[in-house]
This record gives sequence, C-alpha cells and structure tokens, in this order.
Amino acid sequence: MALIAGIFLLVSGAVYYAFMAAWLNIFLLVGLSATVRWTLGVAALVIGFINVKDFVALGRGVSLSIPESVKPGLYARMRSILRAETLLPSLFAVTVLAVVVNFIEALCTAGLPAVYTAVLAQHNLNPAAHYAYLGLYILGYMADDTLMVTTAVMALSSRKLTDNAGRMLKLVSGIVMLLLGAMIIFRPDWLL
Repeated sequence: MALIAGIFLLVSGAVYYAFMAAWLNIFLLVGLSATVRWTLGVAALVIGFINVKDFVALGRGVSLSIPESVKPGLYARMRSILRAETLLPSLFAVTVLAVVVNFIEALCTAGLPAVYTAVLAQHNLNPAAHYAYLGLYILGYMADDTLMVTTAVMALSSRKLTDNAGRMLKLVSGIVMLLLGAMIIFRPDWLL
C-alpha cells in the first residue's frame, strides 16, 4: 500500500512538474507582453470568480472541479489497483491513474501554475534556478498530498475532504486568484 501510494505521489509530482515546465518555457519564449499579461490576468480573474461561485453555489453552473460523474470511476479504479494480486500490474495501473488524474487536475487548476510560471519567467535567472523554483513549487504542492497519504497508509484508512472544507478551499483559492489577476492587470510591478 505504501509503495503504491508513493508511486502515485511521485508520478503526480513529475506530471505536474512537466506541466509547469511547459508553462515556464512558453513564457520564456513568448515573454509577458501587455496582451499576454492581460490575457493571463483576465483568465486568473475568471478562475477566481468561478472558485468563489463554487463556495457559494457548489455543483451549480460552471465549475473547475472534477465532475461528480467521473469520481465513481476513479474510485473504482483505485480500489481495483489496491486489490491486484501482483505488484507489477498495480504499479503500472497506479502510474497510468496518476497521469490521468493529474491531467484532469491540471486542466481544473491551470491558473495558479500559469501565474507562478509567468512571474518566474520575468526574473532574469539561469535555467537551473528557474527549474529549481519549479521544484520548490512542486514540493509545496505535494506536501499536503504526501501528508494525507502518509497518514492514510499509517492508519490504513483515508481521510475524505468534507464538502465544507472543499468549499472553503474553493473560496481561499478563488480570492488568491482574484488578487493575482488584479495584480497582473493593474500592478504587474508588484509581482517582480
């Protein structure tokens, strides 16, 4: 169980790192022109408004959450991976599952990584420093997942995110995205 959970976390981190490296390379190549800055700022504002809307009216209208219709299938796949008789198929299946889950999650949470990499690209750093800062972001991003999975493996149970906790998370992330979007548009110098 610990090995499967660890592989899931490692693959998740690697997929998200690759996703952010792609964003970084786009911003290093294109730069942050006024058009790109405004587009990124408006996208951050839209994402922020949607997340705040989810706090107020979760499950109604447009949302950036994994759809409820997809969750039973994901949970069933996770249970089948844990019940596999041999280790190698389980490791392969959890790797594929981690890629799929993180691809869906990346589509739902693209705003903050895009803003982070856009700001990072504005700093005149060498490539090693850029990628080290991406690694630092990934460590922070994976810290809560690692803590939750470690606790679950040690207790042989999992902790489910309650609806109220999920809504609060949506509110906080929405406010952060609204602030970042406003700064990108109106005060980009604050991000340098």
